[in-house]
Amino acid sequence: MRKVVVTDYQEHWPKLFQDEAEKIKKILKDEVLEIHHFGSTSVPGLKAKPIIDILPVVQNIEVVDSFNEQMKSLGYEPMGEFGMPGRRYFRKGNNTRTHHVHMFDQHNTYEINRHLAVRDYLRANPEEALAYGLLKEQLSSLYPDNIEAYMDGKDRFVKNLERKSLAWSAER
Repeated sequence: MRKVVVTDYQEHWPKLFQDEAEKIKKILKDEVLEIHHFGSTSVPGLKAKPIIDILPVVQNIEVVDSFNEQMKSLGYEPMGEFGMPGRRYFRKGNNTRTHHVHMFDQHNTYEINRHLAVRDYLRANPEEALAYGLLKEQLSSLYPDNIEAYMDGKDRFVKNLERKSLAWSAER
């Protein structure tokens, strides 16, 4: 069973992202166009589950499946679309997750923009990041052994945050 752990922001998270992004680039080579750090660990000051979220943008999502064995060599478990059509999802760390990789095709601009808009909005709005961090901390205290209840508790806040982030991003 995975514990729900939310910690204060850690200064080394961007370095963990960079190190892993370099390893992924070596595997994907020319297939990868860019790699983004997103999610809570990408927002300075935001409390987070200590899992680095990585978003590689690739030329052709169908080609990604041919890299599964190489991703396994880095410790990743290939999960396919994992509930999101057009994505390739990989997780690392078994019960103590360390990284999640969400790959999207370059033409899947909605999903790419959605993820990056939330990151950028939280970076630009520290009061929203603080509120989100406090909610996550409270939920992790209430549901330390129940990731589903933790996620359900965040759902309304996250949907509202996403809506605001996309509107904010569109205005820029």
